[in-house]
Amino acid sequence: MIARRIALGTLLAAGALAVAGCGMMGSSSSGSGMSGSSMNVPLSGRNEVPPNASPGTGTGKVDLDGNVLKWTITYSGLTGPVTAGHFHGPAAPGANAGVVLPFTGSMASPITGTATLTPAQLADVKAGLWYINLHTAAHPGGEIRGQVR
Repeated sequence: MIARRIALGTLLAAGALAVAGCGMMGSSSSGSGMSGSSMNVPLSGRNEVPPNASPGTGTGKVDLDGNVLKWTITYSGLTGPVTAGHFHGPAAPGANAGVVLPFTGSMASPITGTATLTPAQLADVKAGLWYINLHTAAHPGGEIRGQVR
């Protein structure tokens, strides 16, 4: 009788843990680029290719909800006004790539926007192959950069 109660208690505890674990599936926002995630992207001159000594820094808050990408880019300390900003890709850290999604409107901090991605773009974002790049007159190839992941 005692062995039966212990076995039943163990079975109930295991079931409760399994149900709790299933309830947490998909609730992570680890920044892995998966749907429903929020990624914080540090921007700096040392992330440029080649790196530069810009005193500027920034942060990109990038949210992915299904195939909709939303961003808020904040920055300060750049050598001058931002002349252009975009998402580039596909490229791993340390590599350069073309523009895949330009920022529109004001380039003053914060830069905000939303876009609906194609399946190929979505796959590249999820794989961590896009980066944010802000350009200035002093650094036309890019003053600060950060990999979206």
